[in-house]
Amino acid sequence: MIVWLNGTFGAGKTTTSKALAALLPDARIFDTETVGYLLRPVLRDAAPVDDFQEWPPWRALVVETAAQILTYVQGVLVIPQTVLVERYWREIHDGLTKAGVPVRHFVLHTDPDTLARRIEGDTVETGARQWRLDHIARYQEALPWLRRAADVIDTTHLTPAQTAAAVAADVRRG
Repeated sequence: MIVWLNGTFGAGKTTTSKALAALLPDARIFDTETVGYLLRPVLRDAAPVDDFQEWPPWRALVVETAAQILTYVQGVLVIPQTVLVERYWREIHDGLTKAGVPVRHFVLHTDPDTLARRIEGDTVETGARQWRLDHIARYQEALPWLRRAADVIDTTHLTPAQTAAAVAADVRRG
């Protein structure tokens, strides 16, 4: 099974995924950005993009890699990855479904002001601060389809540990 943590940059996906992996038996974190880093030197000049999710090979390789990992180790893959383009999410979700991989999709949500405060207060990813702030509007535009495609968890007043506990409880219920 895959537990996909979606939401905009700064929503707490990475921190929550670490806490969640500790709560679910046989869980591992798969950072799909590593697939983008793998492709970047190969495709940068051939097909320049602003976001590696725009590369069809990224989406296909995320599906294939996740399916291969689960075949090899079983258990649960926790994927903390923002996907704000519905067509990209459909492609990934449909590919995983076709591969026989169940997916639980969660959106970690908070209001724009809280997101901005979290991003501005982040002392770890300071180099991407403005980039992350610039994506708040894109996230707001994606919210209608995200609400249809995922279980939304409002993290405004939750710690990452509380958010992970809520996701784990939901996953255990089925």
